[in-house]
Parts: sequence; C-alpha cells; structure tokens
Amino acid sequence: MKLLLGILLFFISNTFLHAQELDSIPRKNITIQRITNAPKIDGVLDDIAWEGAAIATNFVERQPNNGKPIPDSLNTEVKIIYDDLGIYFGAILQDPEPDKILKELTERDDISNDDFFFILLNGYNDRQQSLQFIVTAAGVQYDAKMTNGNEDSSWNGVWYSAVQINDKGWVAEIFIPYSELRFPKKDIQEWGLNMEREFRRARTRYSWSPIDNSKGAFSIYDGEIYGIKNIETPTRLSFQPYISSYINTYDGDTKVNFNGGMDLKYGINDAFTLDMILIPDFGQTKFDDAVLNLSAIEVQYNEQRAFFTEGTELFSKGNLFYSRRVGGYPSGNPELNDNEEFEEFPSSVDLVNALKVSGRTDKGLGIGFFNAITEKTYAKIRDTETNQSRKELIEPTSNYNILVLDQRFGDNSSISLVNTNVTREGSFRDANATGVYTDITNKKNTLKYWANLAGSWVMDEKTKFGTEGGTGLAKISGSNRLSAEVNFRTKDFDINDMGYSGYTNYINYYGYYGYRYLQPKGFLNNMYLNFNLNHQRRLQPDLYSEFNFNFNSNFTTKKFMQFGGGFETTPFGTQDLYEARTEGRHFKIPAYYDTWVWINTDYRKKLGVNAVVDWYKYDEKGRGRLMLEVYPTYRISDKFRVNLGTSLILSDKEEGYADRIEDDIIFGARDRNTIINSIESKYIFNNKIALNLAFRHYYSEVSYNSFYSLENNGELSSYASFGKEYDTTYNSWNIDLRFSWWFAPGSQLTLLYRNAIDSYIEDSSRNFSQNFDDLFNQPQTNNLSLRVSYYLDYNRMKNWFKSEDSSTAMIQNKKMGK
Repeated sequence: MKLLLGILLFFISNTFLHAQELDSIPRKNITIQRITNAPKIDGVLDDIAWEGAAIATNFVERQPNNGKPIPDSLNTEVKIIYDDLGIYFGAILQDPEPDKILKELTERDDISNDDFFFILLNGYNDRQQSLQFIVTAAGVQYDAKMTNGNEDSSWNGVWYSAVQINDKGWVAEIFIPYSELRFPKKDIQEWGLNMEREFRRARTRYSWSPIDNSKGAFSIYDGEIYGIKNIETPTRLSFQPYISSYINTYDGDTKVNFNGGMDLKYGINDAFTLDMILIPDFGQTKFDDAVLNLSAIEVQYNEQRAFFTEGTELFSKGNLFYSRRVGGYPSGNPELNDNEEFEEFPSSVDLVNALKVSGRTDKGLGIGFFNAITEKTYAKIRDTETNQSRKELIEPTSNYNILVLDQRFGDNSSISLVNTNVTREGSFRDANATGVYTDITNKKNTLKYWANLAGSWVMDEKTKFGTEGGTGLAKISGSNRLSAEVNFRTKDFDINDMGYSGYTNYINYYGYYGYRYLQPKGFLNNMYLNFNLNHQRRLQPDLYSEFNFNFNSNFTTKKFMQFGGGFETTPFGTQDLYEARTEGRHFKIPAYYDTWVWINTDYRKKLGVNAVVDWYKYDEKGRGRLMLEVYPTYRISDKFRVNLGTSLILSDKEEGYADRIEDDIIFGARDRNTIINSIESKYIFNNKIALNLAFRHYYSEVSYNSFYSLENNGELSSYASFGKEYDTTYNSWNIDLRFSWWFAPGSQLTLLYRNAIDSYIEDSSRNFSQNFDDLFNQPQTNNLSLRVSYYLDYNRMKNWFKSEDSSTAMIQNKKMGK
C-alpha cells in the first residue's frame, strides 16, 4: 500500500513537469467581418449582410474514409459573419438529389435518420471544452457541451436557426448570441472552430478542419476563427419562470395542487455563471427503470432532473457526486416501540433550493461550486393498540456542497481538486470527501497517463476515514492500443452521503489491448477488437477475489450493418466479497464461461433491429443464465416512429443471500425469470411540437429450491428448508403520455399523463392471468400535469421599454424572423 501511495504522489507531483502541447501543426483558420444589419434567420441567404462574408470551404471526410476530400457533388461552403449581438453561420450544403435528403423529425436534442450541420465553438481556444450547435435538415436543434471528446447533451442553449431545401441541396442559417458562449474579455478574440456535415444517405461525415482518426479526440483538431474584435459582452441574465398544476389520484384519493417557481441564470462575469433554482418542481421527470435488486449493492439510477444534469461536467470530476443523494432517501431510521408501525415513511426529501456557480478563467482554471438545501422530513408512526400517531424526524435540514478546481494545461491535460460536504442539523451524521485527479497527454497525443487519490470522512457516532486511489498509462494512437492501470479502495471508504461508493475493500489490476481499423478494408468500414484482463483481490486482509478474461468485438460493414460478439471467463472461480453482507466473510462462486453475439441492422431503413443473445454456463451442474434481447424500431414516416423492446433473462440455480438467523448466514439456490417489455412511440408534428408515448413493464419471479449455511471458508453446507416464504414476484408498470410544445426559444409547455403500478408479492410460479390480476389489484398512481415555462432574456426584456424604431429592437426582430 505504501508503495502504491508513493507512485500516486509521484504522478501528481510531476504533473506540470510533463505537461506538453500537441505538435505544432498549422491550424486551419478563417477571418470574418463585422456587419451592421443583421440577416433574417429564415434559411435563405439573400440578405445584404451575407455579401462579402468570409467563406469556409474545402471540407474533408472524417469517416469512414478519413482524410479523403469531399466530392464536388457534395460541395459545402459556410459563410460566417458577426455583429454586436452574436455570430452568424450560413451553410450551403449541395446535394445532387435534394428530394432524397434525409430529414426525419425528432424532438429537440435528438437526431435520428437525418442529414445535419454541426458547429463546434471554443471561446477560450484551449482545444479542451467546446460548445456544439447542430441543426438537422428537418430544422431540429441539438446542442451540447464537449469536453475532450465527451459530449454532455443535457446543456440547452437559446439560439436561432432555420433550414431550407432547394434544387441544389439545403441551406442552414444559424444565429448564436454571445450570451450563450463563453470567452475571455479581450479586445481581439481568437476562438477555436470546427464544422461538420453529416451526409446520412451514405453515412459519411465531413469536417472543415481535418481530423486524424488515428489518435486523440476529434475536438482537439479544431481550426481557428479570427476577426472578432471590440465586441461589447452582453449582460448574461435570464429568467425562466414556470407554473404547473397536478391532479394526482392514488388508491381512490385525489389531490390537486398548483406550483410556481423560477430558474435564474446570471453571468457573474465573462467566465462564471450562476445557475439557481427557486422553488423546485420535478413532478414531470422521467420514471426510473425499476428492477428487483437481490444483490448486496445498491442500484444506481440515472439522474432525471434537468437542473442536476445540465452543465455539470465540472462536478462529475472524480465521480464523487451522485446527484440523486440531494433530495433522495432520508438518512434516519428511527426505532419503533412495542406495538408501533410506520404509518407514513417518505421515500424522498423535499429540496428547498439549489445553485451552481461554474466557469473557467482565461488561464484555464475551472471553478465549480454547488450548494443545495433540503428541508426537515418526518415519518408518521402509529401505535397499533391506542391508534395514536406521532412524528419522528428522519432527515433534518441538510446542506450539500461541492467545490471543484480544475486546472487545464497543454492542449489535453488537467489536474483537479474536488471536495464534497454534507452537513446535517443536530446529531445526524455529516460527511466529507476530497480527491485529487490528474490526466496528462503527451506532446504527440499518443500516450496518456492518469492518477488519483481521494479520502472520505464520515462523522456519526464516531469518525470513519477511508481512501481510494489509482494510476494508469495508455497508448491512445494507431491501430494497436494498450493500457494498464491499478485501483484500490479501502473498506471504510464511504461517499454515500453525496456520492456512490458501491464496492469497497479491494485492489484491482487491469490490462487492455485493442486493435482497430483506421480506414475501411474489404467489406468492412471499421473493426474493433478488445482484449481485457482483470485481477481483483480483497485489500484487508488480502484474499484472492477474481481473475477475469474478456474479449469483445465490433464490426461495421460497408452496408452499415453492425455485428459483434465476445467471450468472458473466470477460470479460477470467484470469491465474492460482498454477497455475505458480513465483514470478513466471502462466498465462493464456481468458474463461469460467458459468450454473446449481437447485431444491429441498417437504421437508415424503415425497419431496424438490434438483437443480443448472451449465455452464461457455470462449472456447476444445472447452473446457468440465458439472456435474449430484441429491440425493433419502425419508421412509419418522417414524423412517426415506433420502438419496441423485449428482454428475457432466465437464470437457473442462482445462489445468493437469503437471510441471517443468529450466527448463520443463509443462502438460497433460486430460479429467477425476468421479462421486460417496452414501447416508445413518437409522433412529431413539426420541429416544435411532439407527442411521445413511453411504456415499460418489468416482471421478475424468484423461486427458491433449497437453502444452505455459509461456512467460514466460503463454501455452502445444507440447511433446513424454509418452504416458500422467500419466493417473490415483482412487477413495475409505467405509462407516460407526453405532449410537448416549444412555443418560443427556451420556452416549453408540457402536458403529461402518467400511470404507475408496483406490486411485490411473496409468492412465485403464478400464471400469466394471476400475475396481472395481482398487479392491477394494487393501488395505482394516476397523474395529469401541466407545466408551462417561459424563457426571459434580460437583453430582450430591456428593449420592451424602448421605442420600436430603435436599431437594437429592429435587429432583434429581424434576427428572429419578424
């Protein structure tokens, strides 16, 4: 352990000494001109503003034939201009068969079977974090933040676009206000820029600045845009008030409520933004894909609340923040007196408010601060003899904080410090975690190494301290790629108050070799082959846990069918360190052999299918698992698509924890059958109005056949049968029918009907009819809600109080197409 810590500290202390820049390859550039009269954003480049505009040309194929010039038949030219309000792009995208341009309508921030035009802008020109703006040939907008090639599509900007299909191809006209961009306060601006075009019929993509697919993320290959000077940075202040109403019916009881609140964004300066939510309302978030969890480890569900997913790239550093802890399950668990039972136990805590401050200085220092406050939450306890009720505090007023400092250097390296803190009022537990993370890429962008070290402190009845760390090195260029890393986590590492710990008390050694095609060969557009070795041991005290070999493959043909498969084995078996749910105990699992195959058909066609077959076989008679998944999708028209899904998992003689009786840890051998069916249907009226139906039914049945006692050596010995009291059938049923209307930029009306049912029955082997009778006899949640939010920009609002003949008002009206 001391040696490993020394290696980690060596890597971190030498971070800046090894910081290097990319090779000094000349970057493509363009110099643009200022205009005085803004063009109308209508998809027709006939305004005088476009005359004499700088033109970006000579696009190059990025994939599949990397580096090949764009054909003359697809000639692409982009005109770029700017004014005091923002930057404008007019893309002329030729197509020899304009009637065949693919333009499927989708909801905002979704791209399907579409041609599209893509802009990547980096106001700090650091090749690390950019903003991307995409418009499809159907006029649908998509935007995201791009950090070292990793896309965060939860970010939503307010910008303007229009497209027109003509007899030569199509045109995309785009206006991006400065209020949506981030750049230093300088008289002369130099930004990073790249642009791409997707030609969907041939599934080829072309970029303005050439991209080398053999190494690095594509975002580091941007060019530069010059000529922007002496612009007045606008006040970045916007409000998004909302009103909502809910009609909730549960078990015959109906409640109606009305809500109102507001989101606020304020640009503190050119670098930093305050994002605040006042009186939160998360009633229309997507339902969770609930499962029956029989394992020792908590299920980690995705965040669905927009405030916690948008603009959180800084807060994800180090994986110390699991945002669902904020407003999640209460931390208290009060003891019941004799003859008492819980009459009401809230499953979540109400959020009072939350704010984020984030940004990056001109020197590359990113700073992120997050704060949220939750209110007191009580359980209601009833005395079964007197029928009297009392309240018990299960979560006090609590404060959640994150501070992130992230220093970038070179063109693709960084070092970060992350601290999280939870402070609860009174005698409830408090927690703190701090980590240092470094990620360094060499000058040629061919080698990368990283290291991290973190500590956690939990203050409850006594203080608990734990650590985690790791380091690794990877070759990230060429056809042959390699990596090796080691990670550890001590048994007392606990970040569950604000993060997600999962497994603890291990050290893990990992190695990888991968081979890929850099250019199409034969009948294949690309091929990826990956070989992985993983060896895990218990850290304290040392104990072998697992040795795992994995091979997987991915092929894409020139007709754009994807297929692949793989093989995995634990040849020496596994000693599970967690399923016994008792410190110092483990459970032996025999060796398994897992093989799988999968296929994706060409999704340019109306019918597309994704199918997977996965089969586990253990070195134990009768024990195995089979998984079948089929996900067909059918595009009825460019407005109407239906996605279906069926997943079947059959597990025989699965062994796992069942109970604890005095000193005996009881395991059971169980058969488990799980079926998941889903439907998602979308009808898109136009690029602003959509109707979406989402349905999911999850069914899992567990039948125990025999029971065992877990011995100290991890083996199982026979135990008296318990009968059927541990058998289980679980159902989760969800239907969402959602109507969405983006009636103005940044503004939305959503009407949602929701039906949800859960059933947990201590029985199994029920037939189809019995199961659904049981399910629909459970109390149902029926919810009808309406939410309207309206985006208000300060720069627009102040013009409301000026005369309509002011030049600013005229420009604003013109750019919006009025």
